[in-house]
Amino acid sequence: MSYDRRNQILTKGLIKENRIAGITSNDFSTPNQKLSYGKSQIEIVNLGDVKVFRARLEPGCSWSSCIKESAGTESCTAQYIGVAISGCMVAKHVDDTEVKLCQGDAYVIEAGHDGWVVGDQPVELYEFNTAPVEVLEAIKKS
Repeated sequence: MSYDRRNQILTKGLIKENRIAGITSNDFSTPNQKLSYGKSQIEIVNLGDVKVFRARLEPGCSWSSCIKESAGTESCTAQYIGVAISGCMVAKHVDDTEVKLCQGDAYVIEAGHDGWVVGDQPVELYEFNTAPVEVLEAIKKS
């Protein structure tokens, strides 16, 4: 048996492309892709068909000020599923639902929203839905 520290897998030599018996692993020390938009930096890791990303949003960052113009839409068109690791932000949906998300808060934010950092601390988030990555990649290409 061998232990692969990078992928946190205990195996009998069965590793193939970081996949083993239904388990896929990766880490953010060497992300598969990096994107940046104004005051936001995004690191993406691939887990088979799923992309997970870590976002760092600087104070003053908002969807409407950093991404809206490039996206060409009035609100964000992706659903977000994630957890806030540090800092605080507000998400406001077009239906006027608004919530403040801070360290430790898990969330689902439906398409049709804006979001912004509150306070003077950066926000770090981990996102577990592939749809936002696809939207961000499409915006970056345009």
